[in-house]
Amino acid sequence: MEQLKILVVDDEARMRKLVKDFLTVKGFRVIEAGDGEEAVDLFFAQKDIALIILDVMMPKMDGWEVVKAIRQHSKVPIIMLTARSEERDELQGFDLGVDEYISKPFSPKILVARVEAILRRSSGTASDILSVGGIRIDKAAHQVTIDGVPIELSYKEFELLTYFVENQGLALSREKILNNVWNYDYFGDARTIDTHVKKLRSKMGEKGDYIKTIWGMGYKFEVTA
Repeated sequence: MEQLKILVVDDEARMRKLVKDFLTVKGFRVIEAGDGEEAVDLFFAQKDIALIILDVMMPKMDGWEVVKAIRQHSKVPIIMLTARSEERDELQGFDLGVDEYISKPFSPKILVARVEAILRRSSGTASDILSVGGIRIDKAAHQVTIDGVPIELSYKEFELLTYFVENQGLALSREKILNNVWNYDYFGDARTIDTHVKKLRSKMGEKGDYIKTIWGMGYKFEVTA
């Protein structure tokens, strides 16, 4: 299988090495750039970069300028890294077409998890339709039907059910669910998950039994005959 190529852009060599080491272990090929201009030149020269991890504050061209330049020609997934945490910066990033926004300092393991999740979503092989045990999830339309009958779910309930179905058969800790459904920087109580699972089970009727409780750990989605 061909290695997916990721462009890591940061003016701090130590940060680039940290991210590169974690991504390389996961089988990715990493290309580095130390400033915005170099990043744009590399992106258009390489032509096969699958994802960009991009710092905001850099010399020559900042992250915003890089995104604007690339978005004129490509929809390649972009993760922005920034030391800022102001909401307007995050909103600006999404307005420009950024896929994820991660504030420094961050866990490299969480960054890698976000990379893998984005690449799964953007992959041409990833289906927008999930179907299991009479449950049908249309990710593009954000709709769920059970045995052909539509059910109304909140945004988070939909994301939670989708995450369960995509990871069926796997034991999922509350921490892992928080990281993937509520995002990496959510510091709320794990009881938030329990509340959402309770509501989700109720709306799913008898299919709610597919969501098994693993006492002291979390949950597992498992279709039973």
